Amino acid sequence: MKQIRMFLLFTVLCLAAAAFAQGGNPPASGGGSAPQAQPSPQPAPTFATVVDRQISGYEKLMVEAAEAMPEDKFNFNPASLNIPGAAFKDVRTFAVLIKHTATANFRFWSTLSGDKMPENIKGPNGPDELKTKAEIIQFLKDSFAVGHRAAKTLTPENALETVQFMGRGQAARIYIATQAVIHCGDEYGQMVEYLRMNGIVPPASRGQ
Repeated sequence: MKQIRMFLLFTVLCLAAAAFAQGGNPPASGGGSAPQAQPSPQPAPTFATVVDRQISGYEKLMVEAAEAMPEDKFNFNPASLNIPGAAFKDVRTFAVLIKHTATANFRFWSTLSGDKMPENIKGPNGPDELKTKAEIIQFLKDSFAVGHRAAKTLTPENALETVQFMGRGQAARIYIATQAVIHCGDEYGQMVEYLRMNGIVPPASRGQ
């Protein structure tokens, strides 16, 4: 019996020692863990960086939406669905919607960036010769590149300067830069509808 009690006591002591070891070592002398490195402060926003961020946001939304539409659906027009009571007869196709957006981007932002308008832009809907998905998406990307250059021209000193704008009189530089972003928001909303009419969830809405 005495041997059994000794064996049980020995077992309990072994288990207690193991539990203490798993609890971790005591902190080293000198006190606690080293302080975590603080993140470096972000630079203060400027007119240029704020507008550029807006441009980047819509660039991502629109390029991803354009890439999500299959090429054989680029000429989709909601009128083809024959929705009772709908009024889609004269709306742009998906492809023309993208070219129209890019054309407007060029017109707005080249006013600030100093870029020349592409010579093949003859009207509000972009070059007629751009037919393939790859060509149209590249045209859109090129227009946003002009937007980034336009944003970089904005300073506190010139943001409210007025310049000649598309033959419509004078407009403040900050208005021209951000009006293009507002126009992108309008056209992106239409792209979303076109995608969903074809059973495609817009990339920005996936996983939510």
